[in-house]
Amino acid sequence: MTTSTEIAVSKTLVRRPIRRSIAVLLAVGCLTPFIYWQFQSFQSRNSPPPIKQPEVKTITALGRLEPAGEVIKLSAPTSAQGSRVEQLLVKEGDPIKVNQVIAILDNRDRLQAALEEAQEQVRVAQSELAQVLAGAKRGEIQAQRFEIARLEAERVGNLNAQTATVTRLAAEVQNAQTEYQRYESLYQNGAISASERDRQQLALTTTQKQLQEAQAALERITKATQEQVAAARATLAQIAEVRPVDVQTAEARVSQAIAAAKQAEKNLDQAYIRTPQSGRILKIHARPGELISSEVGLAEIGQTEQMYAVAEVYQSDIHQVRVGQSVKLTSESLPNTELYGTVESIGLQVQRQEVINSDPSDNIDSRIIEVKVQLDAPSSQKVANFTNLQVQTVIET
Repeated sequence: MTTSTEIAVSKTLVRRPIRRSIAVLLAVGCLTPFIYWQFQSFQSRNSPPPIKQPEVKTITALGRLEPAGEVIKLSAPTSAQGSRVEQLLVKEGDPIKVNQVIAILDNRDRLQAALEEAQEQVRVAQSELAQVLAGAKRGEIQAQRFEIARLEAERVGNLNAQTATVTRLAAEVQNAQTEYQRYESLYQNGAISASERDRQQLALTTTQKQLQEAQAALERITKATQEQVAAARATLAQIAEVRPVDVQTAEARVSQAIAAAKQAEKNLDQAYIRTPQSGRILKIHARPGELISSEVGLAEIGQTEQMYAVAEVYQSDIHQVRVGQSVKLTSESLPNTELYGTVESIGLQVQRQEVINSDPSDNIDSRIIEVKVQLDAPSSQKVANFTNLQVQTVIET
């Protein structure tokens, strides 16, 4: 049998290992945090700091494609409204140059005839001006000179004839005076009768009166012929004179005719529809024989060598957009195709959203600002034939 003393010794021996285990566990528990802290401290001193990955932020927006300078609608001039297309010189997809004629209207022939008539009026007015500057025709001047010479000759002849008459009558008066004096002497001496003396006195008086009449006629002839010659000379001077007022009138007619010709030329030019820039024909709305609608015009053109995207960015996101930011574009119509470009400009006006998503739940009346994105050359080449294509734009901010 075991005594009580042995049992007590046995219990004492059992408690000692348990106490040691508890002490060891307590020591390990106290040292573990310290060892872990030392390990972490050592690891942090010898390990490189972690690299923080940059967070990429983007803005998405719906947009549409358009050529450089936007799509331009070509139409007939206002003065040619209601005209029909006579000739169409291009087709859709054709490349075009600046100022190239792409269509001719049916009023071209009428306007061409009006221009030719106006040009003829210019030539007529210029001819009249030249005639005014040169004076009268050479034949008219020569004829007037002949008239002056005739009047001069007639004047000389009439004066000579009348002068001769005056000279003759003066001689007759002198003879009659002599005869009268002789008869008066004979009468005083009683050689002749008083009647014979009176008859001789009457002859003297008659001859004197004839002389006076001849002298008066000579004066009239002299004055009249002088006036006739002077009038003829004045007519010659008037014919040969180039009056400033006549020149001004003729020049005004020339200017008026030239202005009318220029207007006719402008009217004719409006019968030809020209392109304001180079590019391509995107759409034709009127064919030969058809009227040109004032709403859609004749054709639409664009510079498809360089394409742009117009992204409609929500006004709440526009503050994050900057010129020069990179943009990636995709479209459901071009699967597995990515387009790239950069922000070129940011609009200055808030407007309603025009590009509508295919999901009706997303189509709300949103306020947007248009952001213009310039596509790079490879992307522009890929979508040159897709003006107005809806795209999804992703702008990296």
